[in-house]
Amino acid sequence: MDTSTRTPNTASSRLEIEPGYQSGFANEFATEALPGALPEGRNSPQRAAYGLYAEQLSGTAFTAPRGHNRRSWLYRIRPAAVHKPFTLLPSDRLVANFAEVPPTPPNQLRWDALPMPTEPTDFVDGWITMAGNGAAEAMNGCAIHLYAANRSMKDRFFYNADGELLIVPQEGRLHIATEMGRLDVEPFEIVVIPRGVRFAVSLPDGSARGYICENFGALLRLPDLGPIGSNGLANPRDFLTPQAAYEDREGDFELVAKMNGNLWRADIGHSPLDVVAWHGNYAPYKYDLRRFNTIGSISFDHPDPSIFLVLQSQSDTPGVDTIDFVIFPPRWLAAEDTFRPPWFHRNVASEFMGLVHGVYDAKAEGFVPGGASLHNCMSGHGPDADTFEKASHGDTSTPKKVGDTMAFMFETRTLIKPTRFALETAQLQAHYYECWQGLKKHFNPEQR
Repeated sequence: MDTSTRTPNTASSRLEIEPGYQSGFANEFATEALPGALPEGRNSPQRAAYGLYAEQLSGTAFTAPRGHNRRSWLYRIRPAAVHKPFTLLPSDRLVANFAEVPPTPPNQLRWDALPMPTEPTDFVDGWITMAGNGAAEAMNGCAIHLYAANRSMKDRFFYNADGELLIVPQEGRLHIATEMGRLDVEPFEIVVIPRGVRFAVSLPDGSARGYICENFGALLRLPDLGPIGSNGLANPRDFLTPQAAYEDREGDFELVAKMNGNLWRADIGHSPLDVVAWHGNYAPYKYDLRRFNTIGSISFDHPDPSIFLVLQSQSDTPGVDTIDFVIFPPRWLAAEDTFRPPWFHRNVASEFMGLVHGVYDAKAEGFVPGGASLHNCMSGHGPDADTFEKASHGDTSTPKKVGDTMAFMFETRTLIKPTRFALETAQLQAHYYECWQGLKKHFNPEQR
């Protein structure tokens, strides 16, 4: 979009106060926490106002087509280059090259929710990689993580050089203070932190748990609507980007970077969240999944899950995405003489599912909030035996509301490879396959 908004925010000069937002997806935003902090008519004046430094943050190649080019100009108290050298921070919880994981079984896999940590653990230390594909160094593919944390990040800041982060909270709110302003995020909302943006996470509820899709490839975008028309699915105006808000703090702080799956730490003598003003279209944003405008069939058959697509990362093959982020929100089912839950299927694409709240309509038992499932390329799956029986004999003459639920799926065009942790953890449900073993033989050649 080419909409431009400029929001003076003189009352929001500190990150501790209530955050303000600008609406629209990938708009050309302009926002300042002090009046006149944004230069007029140029990006890099000889001397920026208030003694600030001008710095460009690029999320795409300089020569990317205008419609795909993403960058922002930041006007900050100190440049991002001001910190001590990084040293390796040992961690065996993260994977960024999925050529190095164990062989991927064709089994259907499902996990219980990740338990809350018993030791003090902040958002960064609370990650564990479950699965993924490609490699961060090749800027292709993704990593799927779970997080569980019980401590706010104090005097500690983080950025990810490997990809943008799509965070799906399941339990507990997140207050995310970024270079470009603050976002308050709760379950049923998502937040996307672009590659390279520095941030810190505090936990107002004391603990938090959820899912992360780390996108190594092309930036997430809204899908085209095709024959749906000009409205529907996720509406651009419902995406919220923070207004500028800065902190000017000096002291002994830690900056943690993630590069090629490794964590690195550096001493830094000031808060890096010191951007007083910024403009551009490369910035964090959040979205409330409850605002999704669900599209469905009102005649017959269950449509493909692409009608539930929120965000996509496009590949170099037209019509084939590297990542699809799909949700299954509350909605009405109205199709008559139709098996209303998702049908049995085998896909060339691979599916990693999570559950934020309630019950997923195709799996009444065993798929719990905070849990996850993985159905890889050509692995048969679909409703469990109980769901099949109920849906096969239910009354379809009246509409039915699927309510009090929020499930989602990270779908990719390539195999999603589980990590060693995912294949060996106690959260792996060894008897998941049994949910289909009760499917009965109904075949009768004498009766149609």
